[in-house]
Amino acid sequence: MASIELSMRGHVAEVLLNRPGALNAIDDEMDRALAAAWERIDGDPNTRVAVLRGAGERAFCAGGDIAAPPTGRGGLSFGGGLTGIGGRLQRLRKPLVCAVHGYVLGLGFELAMCADIIVAADDARFGLPEARAGIIDHCGVVHRAVRQLPHHVAMAMIVASQTLDAPRAAQYGLVNEVVPLESLDIAVQEWTDKILGCAPLVSQAAKQAALDGLDISLEEALAARYPLIDLYSQTDDYQEAMCAWRERRAPEWKGR
Repeated sequence: MASIELSMRGHVAEVLLNRPGALNAIDDEMDRALAAAWERIDGDPNTRVAVLRGAGERAFCAGGDIAAPPTGRGGLSFGGGLTGIGGRLQRLRKPLVCAVHGYVLGLGFELAMCADIIVAADDARFGLPEARAGIIDHCGVVHRAVRQLPHHVAMAMIVASQTLDAPRAAQYGLVNEVVPLESLDIAVQEWTDKILGCAPLVSQAAKQAALDGLDISLEEALAARYPLIDLYSQTDDYQEAMCAWRERRAPEWKGR
């Protein structure tokens, strides 16, 4: 059984963490498979949005596999390079929606925080078990947690392994929506439909600018130029946007 499954549904790439017997813990094989999946998704002009899920009923991802921990060599870094832990950070250009349920722990928590949209089932539990387990290595998740959560909420997770349930995660802005587990697929579909209704090249250009701008001061970000934004006026979709506006109709995006 493959450690992940990658499938296409129209303009949507579906990535499934597929080690339910190990609570989808990430080992070297899964790390390499994720790296290949992200590269394929970003390189495919037909793909406009990616969706990440975890197989099985108990967990989205329980973190790195302690029995066979990922090294980051074959997969660029843990999470296939998406997290940047232990190797090169690979920022996915396409919008990423993550559907989480059950345990979302350690490296799995980190992987979820790499998404642009997080939809959580009401049974989702986010946690950093490192302090309680007495095991730590790299632990890049702490850097995202303390940036994406209120300081003291993040620190409680970091130093006391305090877990965070889905409603509180929504309260703190960590997730976009909390739904009953049986409604998770419907909610994810609604989010992907929202993204597919937008100009794909604009979504990608705006995402690049937003993330690149985080690395510099606000003043520098406002003054900077961003390649995908600069190129957009030369695309077919820009011309389609202008025509649709003049003709008072819905645009038909081509992604080119």
